[in-house]
Parts: sequence; C-alpha cells; structure tokens
Amino acid sequence: MSLRKQPVTFINSEYLTPAVFIILSLLAWQFSGLSGSFVLNQVITRFIRDGILVLSLIIPVVAGMGLNFAITVGAMAAQTALLVTIAYQVGDSQGILLILIIGIILSVLSGYVIGRILNRVKGKEMITTIIIGFFINSIYQLIFLVGFGTVIPVKNQEIILTRGIGVRNTVDMGMYRNTIDQLWLFKIGEIEIPLFMILMVLLVAGIISYILNTRFGQQVKAVGGDTEASAVLGIDVNLIRIKVIIISTLLAALGQLVYLQNIGMFDVYTAHMNAGVISCAALLAGGATITSAKIRHALLGIFLFHTLFIVSPQAGQNLFNNAALGEYFRSFIAYGTIAFALIINVKNENKQYPG
Repeated sequence: MSLRKQPVTFINSEYLTPAVFIILSLLAWQFSGLSGSFVLNQVITRFIRDGILVLSLIIPVVAGMGLNFAITVGAMAAQTALLVTIAYQVGDSQGILLILIIGIILSVLSGYVIGRILNRVKGKEMITTIIIGFFINSIYQLIFLVGFGTVIPVKNQEIILTRGIGVRNTVDMGMYRNTIDQLWLFKIGEIEIPLFMILMVLLVAGIISYILNTRFGQQVKAVGGDTEASAVLGIDVNLIRIKVIIISTLLAALGQLVYLQNIGMFDVYTAHMNAGVISCAALLAGGATITSAKIRHALLGIFLFHTLFIVSPQAGQNLFNNAALGEYFRSFIAYGTIAFALIINVKNENKQYPG
C-alpha cells in the first residue's frame, strides 16, 4: 500500500508575517521615543475605526475569491449616504436613519452587481475588484464634482464650492461626529477605552463567525475549497459568491460610517481611496493569506499593522532627521505586506503542486 505524501508548506505566513511585524514594531517604537500609553491609545482608536472594514474581507477569502479590494465601493456608498443627508440638511434621528437606509441600499445593489461581474472572471477576482474600485471611483468623482449643483440641486450651500458646482474637498460631519465613540468611555490611567465601540467590532466578528458556522457558511467554505465539487453537490456556486460579495460590501459601508464618525470630517474625494489597501494589508499582517483568513487574523493584524504605522514616521524623524522617510515607509508597509503575502502564497502553491 502506497502512502500519499502530504503537501509541504514552503513558508507558514500565519506565524512568519506577524513575527516580522512584531520585530519591526518593537524596533521602530524604540527609536520613535513615543510613550507606550500614546501608542496604545492610537492603536485602540484605529482598532475601532478600521475593525469592521478589515473584518469585511474575511468571508470573500473563505469563499475562494481572494482579497476584495472592491470594499472601496462600500466605502463610497457610505460617503454618498452621508453627503446626501448633509446636502439636504436632514438631522437628528431621521438623518441617521436616512444614512443607514441609503448606505444599505447602495451597498447591497453594488455588491450584487460586483458579484455578477466576478462570476464571469473566476480565478481573477482580485485584479477585477481593483479595476472595479477605480471605475466606481470615477463615477463617484463625476457625481460630486459636476453633478452636485447642476443636475442635482443642493439645499446646503455650505458644502458646495464657491463656483456653485461640486462639493468641497472637506466636509464637516457636524452632528454625526463622535455620536457613538463616547458611549461607555472608560479611562485607566492615561489609556482611554471606548468599550461600546470595541464591543461593536467584536459583535461584528461574532456575527461573521456565526455566519460561517451556519448552513450558508458551510456552503461558502465548500465553494472556496472546490467550486466544481460544490456544483456537483447541488450548491448554486454563483449565487453563493454573489451573496458573499453583498455581505462584504455591506459590512464595508457600515465600517466606513464608523470610521468617518470617529474622525468627524472627511475628504470627499480621497477618504475611501486607501480603505481597500490598508484593510487588506492589516488582514495579511495578522497572518492571513489570499486563500485563508480567520477572525483572529483580522483582530491581530489591526494591532500589528497600525502599531508599525503609528511609530514609523517618528522613528524616521529620529533616525534620519527626516519624517518624510517614515511616511514613505508607511506606504511601503501597506503595499509591501500585500506583495509579501502574494509571494508566499505562490511559493506555497508551487511547493504543494510542483510542475
């Protein structure tokens, strides 16, 4: 009886990537001169800002669709909902309800369309979601640069450029600023803990974990493992993939709303641009790959990625007397993490299936 040799993993990025980030973060922190309490406060803030955005990437990876860079479309849906509400000066609870309704409708419709597109390009989902993000961004820019003030009347002239056409670069969120950040805010020494927001991120993590353990979640895992075998078992592969992208886009829209209300204002034309890259990099920093992602990867990755993101500019300033080097290093970290994960994934596949 012959024994089948088990595939050998070339590099286990689940441990290697976090280890690299831990070492780099510790080194950069030592050179930055920043206090531990300051760094921890900043990391907690970024955890509640970006937590849901990063978590929105998990289900598409489980479904075998890779990193969904099209979560930027969900971010744009959230920003559109905010701008419409601010433009027509809908305030109080009615404004919040309108933001949620518009954001949910736009993200669900966008997710459905994106899912249909990705069903036509199986195996090339990642590059396709990048292109989709750029395409939708062009439409978004056209609407708010040209549409607002021309074909779309605007009641609130404070957000319109002086020429009367187009939205200003920066919009103040007014009453929507920090609406939920201050709930259950506790202080332990110099550390601020927004307990409600942390619990919200953990609740979303719990919901995703629950979804993946339902019948639908088992179908998602089956589709991610082998689409042909799943089809033979009677699973509607295309429908499952569409549902996965709808959920991802919807979570991204909700995540962007949390992100923007925490900041209190946003750059209309650029606030969403890095949502996909930063979120994907954070997920990968926690040990995920483009074929495997878990809740723990997302939560750990947020802490590791943003710790290095926070301390690197000051470390660059102290080491080279040039803070710009630290800023360049931030971009290098984001794109380098994704490239590193892709290289490891290819190496592992070649090792497992040589020739």
